[in-house]
Amino acid sequence: MWGRLGAMVLKEFRQLASDRAILLILAWGFLGAVYIAGRAINMDIQNYPVAVLDLSRSPDSRELIARLRQPYFKVVALLDSDAALSDALDRGHASLGLVIPPGFARDIQAGEGRFQVISDGSQSQMATLAGGYITQLVGDYSVELLERRLGSPQRLLARLPQVDARPRVEFNPNITSAWFSSLLEMFNIITMISMLLTAAAMVREKEHGTLEQLLVSPLRPAELFAAKIIPTVVVVLLLSPLSLLGIVHGVFGTPLRGSLLLFYGVSVLYITSVASLGIYIALLARNLAQAMMVLFLILFPMLFLSGATTPPESMAPWMRYATLISPMRYYIDFGYQVLFKGNGLAHVWQDILGILALGGLMFGFSVTRFRRMVG
Repeated sequence: MWGRLGAMVLKEFRQLASDRAILLILAWGFLGAVYIAGRAINMDIQNYPVAVLDLSRSPDSRELIARLRQPYFKVVALLDSDAALSDALDRGHASLGLVIPPGFARDIQAGEGRFQVISDGSQSQMATLAGGYITQLVGDYSVELLERRLGSPQRLLARLPQVDARPRVEFNPNITSAWFSSLLEMFNIITMISMLLTAAAMVREKEHGTLEQLLVSPLRPAELFAAKIIPTVVVVLLLSPLSLLGIVHGVFGTPLRGSLLLFYGVSVLYITSVASLGIYIALLARNLAQAMMVLFLILFPMLFLSGATTPPESMAPWMRYATLISPMRYYIDFGYQVLFKGNGLAHVWQDILGILALGGLMFGFSVTRFRRMVG
């Protein structure tokens, strides 16, 4: 058995080493894609373009405009009409419009200064963040105006009732989006490559007409499956540290607080589970092009249901239950808990159980499909 399995595994490694397209995908996925995800995907407000329509033209309005400074905001235009402001937003020259009414200074003296903020909602997430930044900025401005009016702010403000919120962000104090996006991309690449390598290896046998030869050989179905999965596990385990230690930790400085032994031990289970799904896809497809189409048809829903960008608690009830059938949900949650938080088995056993359960189901489906095909 071991001799047959070893010879088959060696054959798979030789075929993989001779496939330049697959080697290019491996290099790009574990290095280039992870690096670009950390650099290009930025959830922070930086140089957000603002167009201002100042109808007040008073010292108070100019002071408010001066607070829209970099690195968060960048005033790209000072306009003189509503039409010019609408045109700037329509053309995409500005993503946020600020309209200061003529009586702004007078209203501030009366204690009820108001102005209008118009956001480009086509980028809803950034518009929401920009609105939060504007609210905080205006709140600080209001406090300064109150201190000026009171004259002796320290003594008088001490008598007023106050609520002092002091937020503290654990695990990512500076809310560095590169830590999150690069690590998430590495999880995505591990999933995609695990499915791709096994699917491509099995489809290659079908396209070359060698699958029938393997079926009449002394190889058993379990040995054939293992020969397709073992190279995938080895390749991913060898290349993923380049992403984790070289890009995620080395380039972006993401702290790795947990046990790498635990992470990669469970990763072996996850890669095996997802590779079983890749075999099932290959058994359904007639060629590699069909296999890739089915792979992406399955991969994207898995990602959307993983809870990586939207917590399951924020989803519709039926979709929240649908996330339970996405193996990525368990793996991503497991990865963040171990690598980011430094949690151990006591906190991640449920995710490991989910990976094992779904992995067993996917392996069972693949074996059943294979038996029907050769039966």
